[in-house]
Amino acid sequence: MESQAASANRYAVVGNPVSHSLSPQIHHAFARQTNLSIDYSAIKLALDNFNLELRDLQKLGLKGVNVTIPFKRQAWEICDHLSPRADDAGAVNTLVFREDGDIAGDNTDGVGFTRDLLDNHHALIKHRAILILGAGGAVRGLLAPLLSLQPDSLTIANRTLKNAEILADDFRDSGDIKVCSYNELGRDKFDLIINATAASLDNEAPPIPENILGINSICYDMMYGIDSPTAFVSWAQRCGASRALDGLGMLVEQAAESFFIWHGVRVKTAEIIAGLRTYQEN
Repeated sequence: MESQAASANRYAVVGNPVSHSLSPQIHHAFARQTNLSIDYSAIKLALDNFNLELRDLQKLGLKGVNVTIPFKRQAWEICDHLSPRADDAGAVNTLVFREDGDIAGDNTDGVGFTRDLLDNHHALIKHRAILILGAGGAVRGLLAPLLSLQPDSLTIANRTLKNAEILADDFRDSGDIKVCSYNELGRDKFDLIINATAASLDNEAPPIPENILGINSICYDMMYGIDSPTAFVSWAQRCGASRALDGLGMLVEQAAESFFIWHGVRVKTAEIIAGLRTYQEN
């Protein structure tokens, strides 16, 4: 009976790469906490065949998937139904395969990020100067939630300035967003610097000057380190950031929101985050 229940409740995280993902461990921990039986795995999809391979997963009977780099925009495009926050973000990280064959999409990145930063780390955003590094799909889910918290300023820096300009234009109704290239950084200091690039996957930090850090600046990497700090976290520590945080808490918080979408149950995230930290350290 247990195996039948598990096979009827299949979920996955899809991406490329995806083997590093802790999402299976997190969702199985959620299931144990809430006495649910699920089967959750990590599946690598081909970079040039997302739509067909996603439909294959739907045909195999999966109930839903989380979507990570680099497919969040494509996931948004394939949806038949979008939540307001997914519609605003223009990117999707949570899909529901409905019984009628339709696909519904949501974006839990923004709520996961803000819950981790505000609730777990007790950081302040209102009246602060924020810098986001990168202009990919990961950023789209953050912008509206961040702007709603009334920062003093929000700047996007990216290698390709045009991509940052497109983002700023797409979210102009949510608030004012400044853009610049990495080469233009150095004139201003920022209270919160968010690395939303995939550089940490290659053990690299974005090419930014250390003088953008103020006395109490917080650095936050949306990626997380498995065996050691990410390159961006290490950079922030060397440069004297007040706090250097990785995205493990965000990962758990956004996963908790996905879990709620799929199962209608709220989980206690603090004990899961603490358990993962202990697992990493050991």
